[in-house]
Amino acid sequence: MPGIIGKKIGMTSVYSAEGKATPCTVIEAGPCVVTQVKTQDRDGYEAIQLGFGERKERNTPNALKGHFKKAKTTPKSKLVEFKGFDGLNLGDVVDVQMFEEGEFVGIAGTSKGKGFQGVVKRHNFGGVGQSTHGQHNRLRAPGSIGACSYPARVFKGMRMAGQMGNKRVTVENLEVLRILADKNLIVVKGSIPGPKGSTVTIQK
Repeated sequence: MPGIIGKKIGMTSVYSAEGKATPCTVIEAGPCVVTQVKTQDRDGYEAIQLGFGERKERNTPNALKGHFKKAKTTPKSKLVEFKGFDGLNLGDVVDVQMFEEGEFVGIAGTSKGKGFQGVVKRHNFGGVGQSTHGQHNRLRAPGSIGACSYPARVFKGMRMAGQMGNKRVTVENLEVLRILADKNLIVVKGSIPGPKGSTVTIQK
């Protein structure tokens, strides 16, 4: 699917003519430079590699310096491959104008990391419930996790405490409300994964 790399700016509201507020997310999408064109003959598949964000030259390995020099562009901080592009060559620029207002896109990003969390926060457990009758320290406990003699083990996938967040999440069918081409901004309806300033990919 053709797409573009962007950076989450933050959330705001868009008001309709009737005064209805719609929560939305502002994303700085591109401009992205084509840093590599992969072909079926040479690489075994067809794809376009896009680069986004500036990277200091002194912090760029020599191998990547040559990679960007071939595309006649400055070092980029993020590189992502996309399929479905046609007619693009090395060094071409892809910007937010590839999208249209009113269409629906899918956005992928890394969700906020919440650290090690218990079952109430991680899986929405209700707790033991009756806080009377001696349940002074069991309100947020997971309770029983399995039987005894059979099967004599804990099933895989049991909802328990553990690492929460910090995973790759894709939200699909988000409507494009506004496109500000002069500022490389795209406004989509609803929320997207990740904190402010995080890198996301937007696909048609």
